[in-house]
Amino acid sequence: MSCRKLLQSIALPVMLLLGQSVFGQNRIVTGRVTDSIGNGLAGVTVTARGTRVATQTTNDGAFRLTVPSSIDALIFTSVGFATQQIAIPSNNLMNVSLSGTASSLNEVVVIGYGTRLKKDLTGSVTAITAKDFNKGSITTPEQLIAGKVAGVQITSNGGAPGSGSTIRIRGGASLNASNIPLVVIDGVPVAPNRNPDGSPSIAGSPDPLSLINPNDIESFNILKDASATAIYGSRASNGVIIITTKKGRSGKPKFNFNTQNSLSTLPKEADVLSPAEFRAYVNAHGTPAQIAIMGQASTDWQKEIYDNAFSTDNNLSVSGSYKNLPYRVSVGFLNQDGILKTGSLQRKSASITLNPKLFDDHLKIDLNLKGAINNSRFANEGAIGNAVRFDPTQSVFSANKRFGGYFEWLDPNSTTGLRKLAPLNPVGILEEREDKSDVKRSIGNIQFDYKLHFLP
Repeated sequence: MSCRKLLQSIALPVMLLLGQSVFGQNRIVTGRVTDSIGNGLAGVTVTARGTRVATQTTNDGAFRLTVPSSIDALIFTSVGFATQQIAIPSNNLMNVSLSGTASSLNEVVVIGYGTRLKKDLTGSVTAITAKDFNKGSITTPEQLIAGKVAGVQITSNGGAPGSGSTIRIRGGASLNASNIPLVVIDGVPVAPNRNPDGSPSIAGSPDPLSLINPNDIESFNILKDASATAIYGSRASNGVIIITTKKGRSGKPKFNFNTQNSLSTLPKEADVLSPAEFRAYVNAHGTPAQIAIMGQASTDWQKEIYDNAFSTDNNLSVSGSYKNLPYRVSVGFLNQDGILKTGSLQRKSASITLNPKLFDDHLKIDLNLKGAINNSRFANEGAIGNAVRFDPTQSVFSANKRFGGYFEWLDPNSTTGLRKLAPLNPVGILEEREDKSDVKRSIGNIQFDYKLHFLP
């Protein structure tokens, strides 16, 4: 047998073995997660043990997760249910039942007309407290509970500072009317400036929730069905999100300061022709007129419109009591830049809470006052598409000062002086257009709770 044939006879089985081992590195696990009575649970987090590989269950509780073959167990977690770690069976099919945590049944939850123990409620209410909040760089309240509540979908409206999120509770209930849930902050309903599809009713306007400092929030209570939301009437047809802020505590003054700083970068640019590749293509396939209008520069337009964005969020609070007057005072400052140049959000916030108890604790008073000043500049997102389409052989600036000194395709016969259908300079439309908003908003309420002396 020749040496070549010998190598072929050995290589073939080796290649087959290698192919099988590579193929066997991953496996797909499917299944369904239900509650104690067999109803599918949506939003349950399914995680491969010891890794960050995870997914969430669909509305009927189904899930599908690709995991390394070395993983032998999955972890199932959901707010209000006991966490379970279950071994993956040989057939990769799992049907899991989660049971409610006994301790959660004794939690006090806020509903429209007072508070109740969770075990006494007949409606669908989910309570999320600080221990369940998401950690990290949090700038708006809804980011605290994203992915934490079954049946609540939170989708970002974009990466611009202050753009907020679209919130849906148990999906959309209407084709034409609004599907936005009612938000109640310390008893005060807050109307969102959103169209029925979730888009801003005023282009570029910040989300109202961005005016609330997440550091001041103590808990969320999500009311999902008619019995829980009845007091709010038709406004609550899409559910209610009740936000309760932190209150004063008895004792000596306690100061708390925290700061979070982050740096955001563009992970990847769109794949386009480089200036050299563009020139080569036009020289090979273009007409003499097209070749003649090419420039001498080499401009990466995406690098010109994007930049690293630094954000800082600083909060200072003091809580305690003065004689029989518990109080909490806080101030916050957020400065957030966008990776698209010129986009920014600056928020200054302050809040004060007083919680006195009078007449041998029979009269309880809750006074809440909070305010915020938002200064925003909205970057023109049309620059993103123009950066992909604009000629990379042209420079950012030109000698013509008519359009701010930025290079543009000109047409002397046009009424605007610009060539029709030609993209505008992406840097120019960012720097020359200033869409700004200055929003000042305050929310306050006072609540009296009197317990009659002759009642137990």
